Amino acid sequence: MLSFCTGKAMITKVKYVILRTNMIHSRSLRSYLSSTGSDRGLLFWGRNFCSNRAQQLDGVPKERVDCVVIGAGVVGLAVARELAHNHGRQVLVVDSAPTFGTGTSSRNSEVIHAGIYYPTNSLKALFCVKGRKMLYNYCKEHDIPHKQIGKLIVATGSSEVPKLTALLNLGMENGVDSLRMMEGHEAMSIEPELKCVKALLSPVSGIVDTHSFMLSLVGEAESCGATFAYNTSVIGGHLEDNQLYLHTVESKVLEDSYGKFQLQQPELILVPKLIINSAGLSAQALAKRFFGIDIRVIPASFSARGCYFTLSNTKNPPFEHLIYPIPEDGGLGVHVTLDLNGQVKFGPDVAWIDNIDDVSSFLNRFDYTVNPNRSNVFYPEIRKYYPNLKDGSLEPGYAGIRPKLCGPGHSFTDFLIQGEDDHGVLGLVNLFGIESPGLTSSLAIAEYVAAKFSK
Repeated sequence: MLSFCTGKAMITKVKYVILRTNMIHSRSLRSYLSSTGSDRGLLFWGRNFCSNRAQQLDGVPKERVDCVVIGAGVVGLAVARELAHNHGRQVLVVDSAPTFGTGTSSRNSEVIHAGIYYPTNSLKALFCVKGRKMLYNYCKEHDIPHKQIGKLIVATGSSEVPKLTALLNLGMENGVDSLRMMEGHEAMSIEPELKCVKALLSPVSGIVDTHSFMLSLVGEAESCGATFAYNTSVIGGHLEDNQLYLHTVESKVLEDSYGKFQLQQPELILVPKLIINSAGLSAQALAKRFFGIDIRVIPASFSARGCYFTLSNTKNPPFEHLIYPIPEDGGLGVHVTLDLNGQVKFGPDVAWIDNIDDVSSFLNRFDYTVNPNRSNVFYPEIRKYYPNLKDGSLEPGYAGIRPKLCGPGHSFTDFLIQGEDDHGVLGLVNLFGIESPGLTSSLAIAEYVAAKFSK
């Protein structure tokens, strides 16, 4: 039985095992393909786990570990840091990318949300309000660049005022501090470029340098013995005696087989006591490839792509606060955000995407390009509250994709955190639909997950 080891020794051992596996299995893989007559490669064991799986996995090295966190986004990093730092667990973080935070965590507005928009007592409301306080404290204690600049949610017509009032009441019910309704002239006096009939001021909203925050989480986790295995993809797993065995390969294997194979046989099998599926956009696709789980408990997955444009040819930002319109279907509307360098960004919009295959989601192979022509949609939306926006002043910025649990026409779905009581698998925690306010909520989610499932 292999024992868990940390630091460079673990990384070296994993590399050795993977190289050794490639040599051991080169002949058996060819034999299998020849015997089945398949030119598509090996069927993935998660969905097509057959009776002779013992022979199929025979010889694949196994490594017993304490905790595995799948996904090095901001939530996965926060969970890893919490488990290692506050619960003394030995943590292995696995991510298919070359480094941390390459997906949704690095493609968002970098806003610290107050907790206004979410139904009272929902996980989003509870984690956002608590997580905001924890995030501000963490940033102060660890010198993470951030700024509490406040937000104005604006009604640009009288028909939107009741919705603004409803947001005020909801925010107060959620325990958001210092919310205040402002008449249009008062809001426009503090933001002269703004046009609105009323505005809801949220003084506790802010912005944060997400990369610096994630880098700090990585550093704290590593200092407590956590190990990070990048360029490593978890492609599924199987149950043995109600314990989940994770199937992993080098990401290069998936890259090389992209478009040719469905998925490969594992090169290394991890046998953890605790698994946190924090894979973001691929969390559901991965969970469906854990053979032995009733896939009916796994929710449908929807993806909403959003583009950002930046404001060019301006020496001074037109706004000092975050400016948000009334929320729209699938998002919070095309809003104004500022980064810590004073760069003004507008976005995101909402474009629903589908037909995403599993390998693409595992490798983060999404289209993140921003079509300059989409600015034609942005200009009229922005000018509802910023009428002086000049033609030609918007430049393509970046795009991100939100992992959602509902499609068009649905107003709200909560975060979904599944444990053994939900799916019946000991030691598996699935984090589904961790979209906004996931960044703000990350430390609170981590505290909750570790306290509830790290026993």
